[in-house]
Amino acid sequence: MHHTINIGVLAHVDAGKTSLTERLLFDAGVIDRLGSVDAGDTQTDTGAIERERGITVRSAVASFRAGNTQVNLIDTPGHSDFIAEVERALGVLDGAVLVLSAVEGAQAAARVLMKALRRLRLPVLLFVNKIDRAGARHAELLTDIRRLLAPHIVPMTDVRDLGTRAARTRPRSLDDVGVRTEVAEVLAETDDALLARLVDGPLPSPAEVRAALAAGTAEGRVHPVYFGSALSGEGVAALVEGVVRYVPPSRAGDGGTEPRGTVFAVERAAGSATKTAYLRLFSGELTVRQHLTLHRPGDRHGAGHSGQITALEVVGRARARTLAAGEIARIKGLPEVRVGDRLGEFHDDEQRHFAAPTLHTLVHAREPGPAAAARLHTALLALADQDPLITARAMPGGATSVLLYGEVQKQIIAATLAQDYGIEADFEPSRPVLVERPAGVGEACHEMARRGHTGPWATVGLRVEPAATGSGVGFGYETELGALPRAFHTAIEQTVHDTLRQGPRGRAVTDCRVTLIRSGFNAPVSTAADFRGVTPGVLWQALERAGWRVYEPYHAFELEIPSDVLAPVTARLAAVGADLAESAGGGAGWLLTGEIPVRSVHAFEHALPGLSRGEGVWLSRPSGDRPLPGSATVR
Repeated sequence: MHHTINIGVLAHVDAGKTSLTERLLFDAGVIDRLGSVDAGDTQTDTGAIERERGITVRSAVASFRAGNTQVNLIDTPGHSDFIAEVERALGVLDGAVLVLSAVEGAQAAARVLMKALRRLRLPVLLFVNKIDRAGARHAELLTDIRRLLAPHIVPMTDVRDLGTRAARTRPRSLDDVGVRTEVAEVLAETDDALLARLVDGPLPSPAEVRAALAAGTAEGRVHPVYFGSALSGEGVAALVEGVVRYVPPSRAGDGGTEPRGTVFAVERAAGSATKTAYLRLFSGELTVRQHLTLHRPGDRHGAGHSGQITALEVVGRARARTLAAGEIARIKGLPEVRVGDRLGEFHDDEQRHFAAPTLHTLVHAREPGPAAAARLHTALLALADQDPLITARAMPGGATSVLLYGEVQKQIIAATLAQDYGIEADFEPSRPVLVERPAGVGEACHEMARRGHTGPWATVGLRVEPAATGSGVGFGYETELGALPRAFHTAIEQTVHDTLRQGPRGRAVTDCRVTLIRSGFNAPVSTAADFRGVTPGVLWQALERAGWRVYEPYHAFELEIPSDVLAPVTARLAAVGADLAESAGGGAGWLLTGEIPVRSVHAFEHALPGLSRGEGVWLSRPSGDRPLPGSATVR
């Protein structure tokens, strides 16, 4: 029976993730030579920029067979600036392989990724790469993994000649009573039935322990750990066996016949308007020439966008004409498709496993003139199809505003504009994304009249009031819904959302409720454009009367430092506005936690190596926002 498993390969940058993907494809006979990140000829890093810089920027899919199981590999970026790419891949995975370096260990990005994977309860196997590198660790690294990544891990291989080119791995057999007892004790920490067997006896059989390990891995409670080397191939066969044995295959669907799926990546060749969408199907079937309607999360009007499949390539089954549930396909014929679009009904609310970007910049075309500015904006909109969270938006003066996770992402965007679109662009210094929230309740009303006509052409009255933090923007009515034609209602609501995204002072306004409290029109001369013209001014006036306060983004941080640098490090944290929540340790080192303004993160990260002799380990993640210092409520 044919099975499909969709596996994400994740890691901190430079842990060897792409090299492992190459090795898996080579050993399975999919490629006839190993690509090299340094040489820029890997299978999944296909973009020129990825090859030049040796980092993964976009998710890529490749597949191989292991017995009767087809394994689809989703190779994801490792750099924190491209965490949005990882986020989108998580929603289509059956399991994940988290790659660690035997030398560097549980690095910061790996810890962020593991937290997200454990929160989702995805099956996760750990592959400890680079056992043949000087400085590779085994027992000490397992201790770090338990402390920093996951407490319940099961080492599946032993290593001899660690840290040398002769390093070799050997599977640990459950037929060995000592190994079986050790594994059963780890599993019993999350399995009450197995704990009772250990207490009452006899020791479970190898088959019983293996079944318990499979169940624990499938539920995300325990994590098998494999040691090896992607470069030499040592230990990789054992990892493949573990993937097939311990990651449940894709289900054949939920019993429904209606197609249901998610677009998690979009490609567009430079100079081409044709898009290729990567779609994971969860139920139903799709065929060539079939008409589809995709829906965009967050689209309040639900109309969606449609297209006809002109080409369909099932990953791993090149000759297949039908995409089945559990599989991934490259699809063409959907001109408006964007990453995150969904096919069919999804009853669960979409959850973002990583926060939205907290930095923004303005991008200017180096070539003067409105034509160059228009070409730049069009190119950035095309990039936003592949990464919607950058949210390209035209600004006065010809610039385009772009959201970012970090400076490396800015460099990649600049290089992509130059290489793929022939556009040289200048980026302003990155700044935190500031937002406003209304401080009170404000109302405003306006009647637009035209000379020579009796009665107003468009009457709009709005009330603005605060809402719960994190609720976004809500819109409601106190007027009778039939008092205006539907097109006029839609025009007002859409304009409210569009206006608040930019805000009257260039900052988005959020966590508020806007209510239409008065409306009127003059038949048959009023148009939807009249209401779009009136609404922004009324909304801004209501906001002014409500008052507002400005908020800036913060990161929660964890910082590990040697004990003798505690004083200078905490002094620098205080100087950049960080709040220290807890400190633990002493002796060999300290673990500090707290929150820091995003505007200070880059400067502190830059200073940390000098403050800690290069031994400080910094981990931070978005954690909401706080009032900007000095920004008292304004009315």
